[in-house]
Amino acid sequence: MQPERFDHFMARANAAYYTQHDPFADFVTAPELTQVFGEVLGAWARVVWQMMGSPPDIHLVEAGGGRGVMMADMLRNFPAANVHFIETSTRLQAEQASRVPHASWHQRLADLPAGDMIIIANEFLDALPVRQFICRDGIWHERFVADGAYIEQPADIILPSAPDNTVQEINETATAFIREIADRNAIGLFIDYGPMQSAPGESVQAIHQGKFSNPLHEPGEADITAHVDFAALAQTAHAAGAATQGPVKQNAFLTALGFMQRTGQLAQRNPAMAQHLHLAAQRLTDPAAMGSLFKVLAVCPENFPTLPGFEA
Repeated sequence: MQPERFDHFMARANAAYYTQHDPFADFVTAPELTQVFGEVLGAWARVVWQMMGSPPDIHLVEAGGGRGVMMADMLRNFPAANVHFIETSTRLQAEQASRVPHASWHQRLADLPAGDMIIIANEFLDALPVRQFICRDGIWHERFVADGAYIEQPADIILPSAPDNTVQEINETATAFIREIADRNAIGLFIDYGPMQSAPGESVQAIHQGKFSNPLHEPGEADITAHVDFAALAQTAHAAGAATQGPVKQNAFLTALGFMQRTGQLAQRNPAMAQHLHLAAQRLTDPAAMGSLFKVLAVCPENFPTLPGFEA
């Protein structure tokens, strides 16, 4: 078998995984924990739409929409007519259609119609494939996969000098996605996990049946992800003529949007759900849980006013 560049391997493995498996049997995302997450994002989108001048034909887009839970919750606060999912899994498309039947589905951002657009993506960028490079004796090599193991070949791009055994990950797919948002003059909101600043290091991990596994073994049986390099994505947006706001920590962002107040209101109305709602809110905002690990970055046109949740 010919060696396969790691990002190609990761893309193929994840495509098979999301086609054949229920990812929510292996992990849980914020919208699945509490409806409040989607509700406050819907309110956020409505305010942003108003800041855009309330264009009548706004396109509300979710990239990597899971089971459609977040979009269904968002639409309670922002019932947009033009709803879109960027989703390649036919199984997940069917789940999304059961919750948001009037939506449209697309394989790529490029397939969406032109026009005013708000794009929201929660835990989408982390599943996009990364290239991996490792420095050996002052020379960069790229990782390929063959027979369930890494092999290294001379890198075809120039990287800064680094100590031996330094690993550098580059997400060209995420970079292209950000560049296209900038080219469309759209507003994008990205919620994912990763550091505030760019840093070398190996972050690829795989989850199989709720446990960490070897990402090279049994491709298609595990969800493979990597940390999002928010600083690199911001640089890409700026180079393409867009502006960015953030990244900020998820707990600060959600708190600014009234996440805790909405949780309290919902818990008061539904006493049987109160404990569940408060525990979910704690998990999403506690710095020791998801509150600090997850960051929020917005991409917007230059000179756009400060977006909700990004106030100093």
